[in-house]
Amino acid sequence: MSPLPLPEGSWWDWELRRFDGSRLTLVAGYDLTYHHGLEVELTDVRYLRCPTAFMDPVFREPTAVERAEVVRSTGEEPPVLLAFDADGGGAAPVACLVAAEAWAVRQGRFPR
Repeated sequence: MSPLPLPEGSWWDWELRRFDGSRLTLVAGYDLTYHHGLEVELTDVRYLRCPTAFMDPVFREPTAVERAEVVRSTGEEPPVLLAFDADGGGAAPVACLVAAEAWAVRQGRFPR
């Protein structure tokens, strides 16, 4: 089971849609050209290591090394620590990490 409970759907294209320094919105769908069907919003983001666009993320539990990296950078263990590996367009998957206060998942049809 994924540490980030996602509804069933075609969520292979992902994009960092908005980030204002505190609130991060990741969007997903099968083609993000005109609309998307999923939004993951993280609030009070404390740490971010993620490309602006990626494909086929595999959400997983963060490693001990990743937890230590975030604690070193922020000074504390965050309430939400989202870890995943994704195709960022290079030869190997990219290890991504987001630390935040809270998260919410919304499903629907969201226009671009």
